[in-house]
Amino acid sequence: MKDGTIRSLTVGEDEAGIRLDIFLASFTDLSRSRVKELIKKGYVTIGGNPVIKPSHLVEAGSTIDLAVLSVSEPDFLAEHIPLNIVFQDDHIIVINKPAGMVVHPARGHRTGTLAAGLLYHCKKIAEVGDPLKPGIVHRLDMNTSGLLVAALSIESHEILSRMVGNHEIQRIYTAYVWGHPEPKDGTVNAPIGRHPKYRLQNAIVQDGRPSVTHYKSCARYEFLSKLEVILQTGRTHQIRVHMASIGHHVFGDPLYGGRNKRLKGISTELRIKARHMLDIIDRQALHAARLDFNHPITGKELSFEAPLPDDLLKLQRQLDDEK
Repeated sequence: MKDGTIRSLTVGEDEAGIRLDIFLASFTDLSRSRVKELIKKGYVTIGGNPVIKPSHLVEAGSTIDLAVLSVSEPDFLAEHIPLNIVFQDDHIIVINKPAGMVVHPARGHRTGTLAAGLLYHCKKIAEVGDPLKPGIVHRLDMNTSGLLVAALSIESHEILSRMVGNHEIQRIYTAYVWGHPEPKDGTVNAPIGRHPKYRLQNAIVQDGRPSVTHYKSCARYEFLSKLEVILQTGRTHQIRVHMASIGHHVFGDPLYGGRNKRLKGISTELRIKARHMLDIIDRQALHAARLDFNHPITGKELSFEAPLPDDLLKLQRQLDDEK
């Protein structure tokens, strides 16, 4: 193991069988690409033995040591990152964000962010809002794909920020979850705050912030359901926490029990099918599919939609083939 700050993680029963790179990216604040790099360079050991394959499957009870070099992080700079621009004018820009992209710089994610791409594409955005979050008024989790709107002017930033706070921007998600929610259409109203034990997770806690999620069942399959989910509030990991709280974890979610944990207790036939589908997607099956709001300057009603990305499209096709 090289010199550096050592972080030790113990694999729980629910995480057994997850790829090493996915496990470390889920339970640290590092990106998956950064984790892969560290693994290949010999910075990860299991039981004291170096493991250099990111695809290594972790075992319950194993202790994983990760060494992260103590290096100074670079200043936040514009980066020539391709952006999938859905709409743009002088005041706003709507982006279809891919899974794996962090919205703005944070510890462990200083480069490759959406904010850095925006700074390169729209240089004037540097003067809008927080210097580390130029133009950003709301965010998506790193491994959640889909639509996000940012402000390109100071005036639109102020108005959009107020609209987000007043829940005037409707965010509609497509989610694939384990099981079949009852009732088919419903609302989860439960406060969300920091998990009392696991610092990278949120949880339903009594003194948490008010959080409301509405869902509607669009299709039911053997062991999964496809939902349309509307956020009334926008807490970190809200959909993932709320759906897990009612026993219908987002499929593929490594942080909130949506992977191997849910394989227990189902028939062998379904377990084989589920494992195959988990191989298709290495993240939570969650996509910000639609944005509805009034333009902050003109007041015009706007609606944008983003099709399913390739991994979720493959999952959907697999589900359709099983019917």
